[in-house]
Amino acid sequence: MSMNNTPAGERVHIGFFGKRNAGKSSLLNAVTGQELAVVSPVEGTTTDPVYKAMELLPLGPVMLIDTPGFDDEGLLGEQRVRKAKQVLEKTDIAVLAVEAAAGLSACDEELIALFKEREIAFIIAYTKSDIWDSENDRVYSEKFFGKRTEDSITDVIYTSAKTGAGIHELKEKLAAMLPDKEERHLAADLVKPLDIVALVVPIDSAAPKGRLILPQQQAIRDLLEAGAVPVVTREKELVQTLTKLREKPALVITDSQAFEEVAAIVPQEIPLTSFSILMARYKGFLELAIEGAAAIDRLQDGDRVLIAEGCTHHRQCDDIGTVKLPRFLKKYTGKELVIETSSGTGFPEELSAYALIIHCGGCMLNEREVLRRMRFARRQGVPVTNYGIAIAKMKGILARSVAPVTRCDLRRDMR
Repeated sequence: MSMNNTPAGERVHIGFFGKRNAGKSSLLNAVTGQELAVVSPVEGTTTDPVYKAMELLPLGPVMLIDTPGFDDEGLLGEQRVRKAKQVLEKTDIAVLAVEAAAGLSACDEELIALFKEREIAFIIAYTKSDIWDSENDRVYSEKFFGKRTEDSITDVIYTSAKTGAGIHELKEKLAAMLPDKEERHLAADLVKPLDIVALVVPIDSAAPKGRLILPQQQAIRDLLEAGAVPVVTREKELVQTLTKLREKPALVITDSQAFEEVAAIVPQEIPLTSFSILMARYKGFLELAIEGAAAIDRLQDGDRVLIAEGCTHHRQCDDIGTVKLPRFLKKYTGKELVIETSSGTGFPEELSAYALIIHCGGCMLNEREVLRRMRFARRQGVPVTNYGIAIAKMKGILARSVAPVTRCDLRRDMR
């Protein structure tokens, strides 16, 4: 996949934090070499997080995020600070901008504590160093942090957006702080070179016009890179497609909405799963989602169920989150449930009132944000599953649909 086409959820998220007028926006502009963020001497110029996906050598594909001042005040200021805290939850690397002439403040130390609490690698960038004798400040910073050790996640650098001093070094340090991640695959590790994989992609009123959704695109690319042979078809042509193939597919991957129909067509000896289940594995919450699906059988009249999506999109007449899933739940449970929905960054932190959370595959969210949501649910004792696993559960094919991607011991109530 081209770096320019790298999905937001696959990019390293780098957040720029600090007080108002600390030089966050100027620093971000200097790092990118572009005027991406509005710069002004007026405090509070950045009122909402600003996102920019780009290629930042030598880092590669990144998502840079400029945040509002963490010391903002008033009712609007509180909302802006809340927005900045939301960015923290998806940040892989943080840059704390501190005006060199002012030094570290109580607000900066609060941010440092939040970075450490969330295990976010961070660097402190003293800004506007061209108008400050940084030697005095350096003595203070070394006293505060002590000498840097090899396993330390903290680094300090002096920068000037005006002169460019320290900017190249900052980029090099950021590149060195990239988290080491083992190579992961959506589906390629499930097949061998030249294996045929049938991808079932319904084209209905809820399907986007003129394109495939992101998990479908990623699966095709992942399989091609593995030397497998993906064959894409609609559920309406699946019978004819399987007949025309000279050999049985090594795997069938379907959109979860067509699970019931596809499961009835595909012979039991052919492994079957869904794009949504593959995304749960890829994002790291598959076993939690399988375990959470059991809660569907425990739902009672009046229970609240949250259906959450990681992105925002125009709702179609047969939208999966607001129409199909509620319909499946009502039919399967026979209960009068209270269904609530959230999308984008609107995921609530207070979840204890819900009996169940059904989340999308999270393809538009980075791994840190997805796992944060899962942790919120687990800490508050709320079962959480995802679209594909919930649908497979309600269609009676959960054990079959997760068998290709997990060896965990399925409980009897998972069907």
